[in-house]
Amino acid sequence: MPRPSVGPHLLTPEILVRAYAAGVFPMSESRDDPTIFWVDPEVRGILPLDGLHVSRSLRKTVRKSLFEVRCDTAFEAVIDACAETTPERPETWINDKIRRCFIEMHTLGLAHSVETWKDGRLVGGLYGLALKGAFFGESMFSRMTDASKVALVHLVARLNISGFRLLDSQFLTEHLHRLGAIEISAADYHKRLDDAFSVDAEFYCDPPPSLLEGALEAVFMQSRTQTS
Repeated sequence: MPRPSVGPHLLTPEILVRAYAAGVFPMSESRDDPTIFWVDPEVRGILPLDGLHVSRSLRKTVRKSLFEVRCDTAFEAVIDACAETTPERPETWINDKIRRCFIEMHTLGLAHSVETWKDGRLVGGLYGLALKGAFFGESMFSRMTDASKVALVHLVARLNISGFRLLDSQFLTEHLHRLGAIEISAADYHKRLDDAFSVDAEFYCDPPPSLLEGALEAVFMQSRTQTS
């Protein structure tokens, strides 16, 4: 697919869809930098939907429902939390243009958040873009131990229920590597992206509890197989 040809100051939902369909995504140098640039990595990070590593303690946390998990109830709050600077992350690539465009994508039903709540307070979550059979994970945050990991487990379960084929993590961090993410070549990524775009998957935000429970147990079973 051709790389989208757009200027550094231009970002619209239409351009964003074209970019992700071509395997390209936007970033900014910092939160306060008004410009954006397009990234097309030679080595890409993905998280195989049958390869999430779930520790025994994390399984217990999910099964005991220590966090309330919601989808798409606080999208703006999630993206704002992901854009916050922290001592561990002194700079962020989510500037105002990217923020506003993803919020618009959310209103169009294309961008989604998975949120973890504790005692009525948002304590973790992630957000990303769903196109055809691909989910492009953008960022995650956590204010309590395991809060973002629980969101990721629920994301993978929902993607499997919905028939998605690709979970794109863009880059491979040490944190994602411990959770099962891998690096693949750009050529391999584009093959997987083409395969994902050959199916029509719809993000299942609120599956029936019994269906979700079965999907979560399937994730746990796959994890035990991967680590045994």
